[in-house]
Amino acid sequence: MKLSDNLVIGLDYGTDSGRAMLMDAETGKELALSIKEYPRWKKGMYCDPIKSQFRQHPLDYIEVLEFIVKDVLERVPGAAEKIKAISVDMTGSTPVAVDKNGTPLSLLKGFEENPDAMFILWKDHTGQKENDYINDFSKKWHLDYTKSSGCGDYSTEHFWTKALHIFKIPEIKSVAHSFVESSDWLPAVLCGITKPEEIKRGMGIAGSRVMWNKDWGGYPPNEFFKTLDPVLDGLVDTFNKQAYTCDQEAGTITAEWADRLGLPKNVKIAVGNLDCHAGAIGAGVKDKSMVEIVGTSTCAITVGPKSLGNKLVPGIPQQADDIILPGLVGYEAGQSAFGDLYAWFKKLLMWPLDNIMLNSNISDAETRKELRDEVYAEMIPALAKVAKTIPPKDSHIIATDWINGRRSPNVDYELKGTITGLALSSIAPLVYKSLVEATAYGAKNIIDRFINNGVELNEIIAVGGISQKSPYVMQVMADVIGMPIKVIATREACALGVAMCASVVAGIYKNIEEAQQKMGMEISTIYYPNQEHHEHYKIEFDKYLQLEKIKDIIH
Repeated sequence: MKLSDNLVIGLDYGTDSGRAMLMDAETGKELALSIKEYPRWKKGMYCDPIKSQFRQHPLDYIEVLEFIVKDVLERVPGAAEKIKAISVDMTGSTPVAVDKNGTPLSLLKGFEENPDAMFILWKDHTGQKENDYINDFSKKWHLDYTKSSGCGDYSTEHFWTKALHIFKIPEIKSVAHSFVESSDWLPAVLCGITKPEEIKRGMGIAGSRVMWNKDWGGYPPNEFFKTLDPVLDGLVDTFNKQAYTCDQEAGTITAEWADRLGLPKNVKIAVGNLDCHAGAIGAGVKDKSMVEIVGTSTCAITVGPKSLGNKLVPGIPQQADDIILPGLVGYEAGQSAFGDLYAWFKKLLMWPLDNIMLNSNISDAETRKELRDEVYAEMIPALAKVAKTIPPKDSHIIATDWINGRRSPNVDYELKGTITGLALSSIAPLVYKSLVEATAYGAKNIIDRFINNGVELNEIIAVGGISQKSPYVMQVMADVIGMPIKVIATREACALGVAMCASVVAGIYKNIEEAQQKMGMEISTIYYPNQEHHEHYKIEFDKYLQLEKIKDIIH
């Protein structure tokens, strides 16, 4: 295989696993891909779903890093010496308490098994009480620092909620010096930056999750946080005052990490990025295009000229300059559950098999296990096959997609999912159909909010696992939304997006837009809406919206 001299690596850290994409930036060709699950996370360690506690150990990130980078380099002989830059994206807000040396507390003696000393995953909602307090307090402050959020409310999934929750724990507060986002921490590790004050914190996370805004000179002042709660006194002063865009350099890899990974000692490391923002870049986000990243949850991302920057879209959680593409306003919305809603239904239907059939004595254990696994693998495809044959007009069930709360529009994580209109004739495929329609209604609700508030959208681009493997779901989305949906020919848009960022940091391309043109993937499929179905779904969508009016009943 002939290689150019300009290779880059994009590292994408998702909820369950990390992946490395080795790319030839000159040809735009993907050379190798490696994926590895986080070993401790896979075992369910440090998590308590009943309490909405989801924590990840920093060693999971480090061990995965070494494996996936070495793996892609081994697959392409001669590639290592041609690597020019690496860029990283991670889920967010996923921060951790660190000491004065920038070390996560869970890497210190005595804290190794303490979940509160680990990274607090984006979907951790243990700080809901603190989040409510932040929102109430901010509305009474002389300047509401939540106002850059179109919904006017801070989220329980965001940085300061988690900081307040964790720093109120005495054993954490006594040792912690700062609070660092995972997407800022890992690039700093690779660059050997240990002092929290010197870490280059990314604009994507700072502007969308950490209240950074140029209108008030960066982060809110320490006075705000000290008055909010004394446990936060001085924390913001441990931050680098500047926030950096994803096309900027965080530093150069250390000799130690170059040796550990088998890389040259002049590899540049890009400023860290959020996974959803990276995915939008990889999918080709641009003005008037909405990128739907469709997986267990969704992110709906678009950008626009800064002339729109003073026009907030109500109910959309993240809106700020430069958070996605430098030079443009970035908008980020999304659904808290998408594929997770289908997974819940699948788990519900599996209960008799897991709890009755597996314990039966009718057949041998191996046969029962094989049967169980076959049903598990075939359930969703079988449900979709039958659901597809049911005309939309014959569906009498309306469901909502709020099973994990609602991210947008109008954040409300206390909302619960609903299924209404059930009858004795409601078979499992019909219920599944209603759940697919519910997730499509949630996506339409977000898109309509943008369009109805002056943000022009001419195309919908989809990436993510569901867009690649669930034609039925994607067709229902197109029918409900009433616009064609273009699916990009890669499941790894996030890794591709940060590889594009790495190519700019390496000086191979002058900006991200040029990198998108040179390194972008082709469209694999276009789903066109069925107009008859769309007209029916417009009526059903109104019913879905009506359920919001009784949300106090279903909290």
